Amino acid sequence: MGIFTRFREIINSNINAMLDNAEDPEKLIKLMIREIEDTLVEIKSSCAGVIAARKKVERYLEEVRIREQEWNDRAKLAVKKGRDDLAREALMEKRNYTERAESLEKEVKEHGDLTEQYQDDIRQLEDKLKTAREKQRMLVQRHIRARRKKRVQEEIRRIDTSQTLAKFDELENRIERMEAEADLVNFGRKSTLEEEFDKLGLDDEIEKELQALKSPLEKKE
Repeated sequence: MGIFTRFREIINSNINAMLDNAEDPEKLIKLMIREIEDTLVEIKSSCAGVIAARKKVERYLEEVRIREQEWNDRAKLAVKKGRDDLAREALMEKRNYTERAESLEKEVKEHGDLTEQYQDDIRQLEDKLKTAREKQRMLVQRHIRARRKKRVQEEIRRIDTSQTLAKFDELENRIERMEAEADLVNFGRKSTLEEEFDKLGLDDEIEKELQALKSPLEKKE
């Protein structure tokens, strides 16, 4: 199991705790990103420590290899001088350094494997952090829109109440009453055009009556 996997368990535990507390969505997203960032810093620090330790072992291995070669050269010199006893002692020392070098090479490889694991974990975590930040941007926008929509719906519900509708009905009745009163002001009054035609009819009647009065007088004459 990689280092990131272990840290991820910690992150999930903390996030679940935040969800249980019903935190504000924007605050929750920020905390989640903070958890990832903190984990990333810790993993990078651990990786740097392993790399430093590997370099230290590599330097020690180089020194051991040098000492191994020195004892090999001494064994050759002893053989050349006919000192097999010294050659055996030199070869024993060489073997000690050879065994130590093999152990150090194994340690260097283990440090290398661990470094690769750390680096892989770091890449995964950086990808997740990038994704989380992008989601943060989208989720914050959605949260803002949701809050605005909620306020609008609340305002609509506030307006759409029986009390409010009753006020609209009252206002409508008042306007209808004012319109009716305006119509009554001119009720029974004829328009100017109608009055003119009525005058024409009245003039004809007057003329007829006048002629009727004048006719007997005209016959007498």
